[in-house]
Amino acid sequence: MSKVEEFEELRPLLFSIAYRILGSVSEAEDAVQETWLRFDGSTTRPTSTKAFLSTTVTRISIDVLRSARVRREEYVGPWLPEPLLSDPYEDPARAAELADSVSMAALLLLERLSPLERSVFVLREVFAFGFDEIAAAVGRSEAACRQLLVRARRHMEAGRPRFEADRKERQELATRFFDALKDGDVGGLRNLLAADAQLVGDGGGKAPQLAKAVIGAENVARVLGTVFPLMIRIDVTFEPHEVNGQPGAIFRDRDGKVLHTLALDVLDGRIQTIRTVINPDKLGHLGPVADAWAIDREVKQARRQSN
Repeated sequence: MSKVEEFEELRPLLFSIAYRILGSVSEAEDAVQETWLRFDGSTTRPTSTKAFLSTTVTRISIDVLRSARVRREEYVGPWLPEPLLSDPYEDPARAAELADSVSMAALLLLERLSPLERSVFVLREVFAFGFDEIAAAVGRSEAACRQLLVRARRHMEAGRPRFEADRKERQELATRFFDALKDGDVGGLRNLLAADAQLVGDGGGKAPQLAKAVIGAENVARVLGTVFPLMIRIDVTFEPHEVNGQPGAIFRDRDGKVLHTLALDVLDGRIQTIRTVINPDKLGHLGPVADAWAIDREVKQARRQSN
């Protein structure tokens, strides 16, 4: 097998590792590309290509995350991961771990960990790497990696919800949610939301945000039930689509350009959190991006005409 073939076979795994460490599609793709350049430039063939490439992409991702941390602390408004529509890596034996670890909620919990804790957690808990492989990847002893994992698990378990909906229940709730959203049915939306539901928008200061953070079923239902019918009136459309393994949708302008994504966290039979990503810098990998400011102006004009 040629170097290119070996690398392409492992590319989905490398991207999936990098994305879970970084929470960014573009940064993960860059880390994978840099991994290829180092592999291609190496004059010796490693004993295990998988081990070499996994170690390389992990180390690159740790370095990128350390510098990204500073930018995220200065980020305007709530920071959310870049939306991922489909995970390229599949492993039937690890399906549950892969799906759970890519959700917006899980990635936000991972943000609480140090870069080393996050990397150890991802490699062990998601991809079931051995401690000898993890130690080589992060440049620490096996004993140190075990300690890092203990700390990481403690942080993750403290923030993890106690009740999670099964896939079918999530999908049924999502269908009812999008039907109510389309109709501007505030009561219908309210009935689907948890009492302490939250609506969180990530515009990064580069796009108008639906709301920085709206809390409470009544408030969230009123905002959604008021704004989205106006958006539909100016030919904004949405297509239901899984976003980070959760029920969600992609919203587009009248020309089919991506306006924003929306993802639903469903817990205990209710929608707990609605997360929208409208920052254009985080949407480019999904296709041409809409002018959110122009849409905002049209929505405001539509609202004035309806009053």
